[in-house]
Formats: sequence, structure tokens, C-alpha cells
Amino acid sequence: MNDHLVQKRLGYALVLGSLAALGPLCTDLYLPALPTLAAELETNTATSQLSLTAGLLGLGAGQLIFGPLSDRFGRMRPLLLSLLLLLAASVGCALATNIDQLIVARLLQGIAGAGGAVLSRAVARDLYSRHDLTKFFALLMLVNGLAPIIAPVLGGGLLTFLSWRGIFGAIATISILLFVLSSVKLHETLPAELRSTGGAVAMIKSVGKLLHERQFMGLCLTQGFIMAGMFAYIGASPFVLQQIYHLSPVTFSVCFALNGMGLVFAAQISSRLAVMWGELMMVKIGLTIAAIASVILVVAGAMHAPLAVLLVPLFFSIINIGIIGPNAGSLAMQSQGRNAGSASALLGVCMFALGATAVPLTGIGGTSALSMGLTICGCFFIAILIFLTLARPTFAKKS
Repeated sequence: MNDHLVQKRLGYALVLGSLAALGPLCTDLYLPALPTLAAELETNTATSQLSLTAGLLGLGAGQLIFGPLSDRFGRMRPLLLSLLLLLAASVGCALATNIDQLIVARLLQGIAGAGGAVLSRAVARDLYSRHDLTKFFALLMLVNGLAPIIAPVLGGGLLTFLSWRGIFGAIATISILLFVLSSVKLHETLPAELRSTGGAVAMIKSVGKLLHERQFMGLCLTQGFIMAGMFAYIGASPFVLQQIYHLSPVTFSVCFALNGMGLVFAAQISSRLAVMWGELMMVKIGLTIAAIASVILVVAGAMHAPLAVLLVPLFFSIINIGIIGPNAGSLAMQSQGRNAGSASALLGVCMFALGATAVPLTGIGGTSALSMGLTICGCFFIAILIFLTLARPTFAKKS
């Protein structure tokens, strides 16, 4: 690949990765503020976590809206619409006067933020295929991975001179910047002749057809439950590390950032190894790491291990996302052409809907290192079971 194409691919990765990072940004930026937010709005830990759950549900539901719309009307118009909605919803979060208002505003914010996530994958599928698609997904994860690294650190820093409301104001500002950047740097990648026709019924049918594709859904659900484990970590870690292990918001943000850096590094390495070993082998390696690390994490939580002992299996539990994500996503999307928007939507729904379900599970009986570890481990082993029963047999038939 010549230098011009490399630079062009990197440029698209920067813009699309920033758009894909909207979901994690909306989630991670206000994580250090969750305990403060709960106290100011006079609510408990479990109820404050519902604001996180609402955002994740919105990110899942929004995929089903913007994905099929992009197959019908092209990529750019739904993208710009989602950014305008994100601006309005973020202002609503900043102005919320009670937890109920915040939960509703977070749901709308999640729906709006889904546009960037689903359309970044659809545009990538429009432009690339096979190993190039895997490499581009890894580039997306490199840029996207900066969100969980930077966002908690930035959020912790913002809390030193802003309230949690100011954090949502920052997200509103980011939505304006991305609207301008997308308008200037991106162009339509789905020609009119390749767009789906037939209106809403056809869009629903395109999603329904994908639900019957065993290999595609096996990979979707595998990735979805792996991501659910990560969202369980995202939702529980502020309380476990700050309230139980007494870390400050800034120190918590540093720990969170180290895990994010490991995830990004794993994504880059796995994309290169996939060229030699294949994406399927990399998914198997990632699932193996997930199984071993999550079991050790549960043992550490049950023994009330010191912080340093807990952080090691937690680190390896998280970095496997960087191995499984680009490779499972690439395998799922490679078979999709003009339905890339709908396929991307289902990938997103599996990730965020299952993630939204996993978050409150960590708070049952009180959030602890053990409840966090059990939820992560449970999600990972369901992912492994689904891969073994749905996805892997279809590859074996093709070999």
C-alpha cells in the first residue's frame, strides 16, 4: 500500500475513530463523577448506575435506528442528524435536576451517540474488505481506545474545577466539533444505486435476515457478551476502586487508563498476527485469555485480595477485548455488502444491550470486587459457549 493510501486510511481512521469513540466518551467521561453525582442528586449507588444503564440501552437502540437508515439514505445525513441530537441530549443531561431526568436524558444521549458508532463501522465496510478491513478496525480501536484512556483522566481533571454538569457540557461541545469535522472531512461512501429500497419494511427485513445467519449472529453474540463483561467493569470499577480500595478520582482514572492502553496495544498486535494466523485463530486466543483471567479475578475478589493482586487479572480480562473485537467484528462484517449498516447495527445492539444488562448485575447485594469479577466471568463464559455452539461449527463446515 503506497504512502498516499496509508495516509488516507489513517485520516479516515482518525475521523471515524473519533465518531466511534462517542459511545465510550459519553460513558467514560463522567465515570469519576458517579459517586459525587449520586450524592448531589440524593440517590443511592444502584440508582445512579441506572444512568449508565440508560446510556448503554440508548447506544444499543440507536444502532437499530441509524444503521438501517444509513443503508436507505446513505451514511452522511444520518450521521449529521445524530450529532445534532447528541448536542441537545447532552445539554439535557447538564440541566437535569433529579436522577429521573438524568436517566431519560442519558437514554436520549445514548441513542444519539450510537450514530457515530454504527456509521463508522458501516463506512469502513464500504471502503475495505478482508485483512484490510481487520487492519482498519484495529486502527479504529486504536483511536477509539483513546476514549477510555483519556476520558476518565479528563473527567477526573475536570472535576477539580467543574461539577458533573460541566462534564456533560464538555460532551455537548465535542458534538459540535465533530459535526464540523464530519462535514468537512467525510464524504458519502454508499452510492445511490447500492442503497436499499422499499422503505421501513425493507429495512426491518434486512435486519431480520441477518438474525437467521448463524455465523454472523454467533460472532455478534460472542463479541456482545465479551463487551458486556467490559461494561460490567466500567460500571463497577468506580465504586470498587474508589470506595472499597479508597483511590482518588485521579488515581482511579490512571488505573482505568492503563487498562485502556493495554486494550489498544493488544488490538494492534492482534491485527498484525491475524494476517499470518487468521482472524478466527485470534478470536480463539482472545477467548482463552478471557477465560483464564476472569477465573483468577473471581478468586482474587473472593479472597479480598490487595489492590495490586486484583489489578493484574483485571488488566488481562480487559485487554482481550482488543484481541476479540477487531477480529470477530471483521469476520462478521466481511460477508455483508449493501447491508453493512444493518449488520453494524446488530453488532452494536449486541454490545450495548448486553452491556446495559450486565451493569446492574454488579450492584446486586452491593457492588464489590467479587460481584464485579463474577459478572465479568459469567459474561465471558457465555461468550465462549456461544462461539463454540454457533460460530465455530460454521467455519468448520467451510474448511
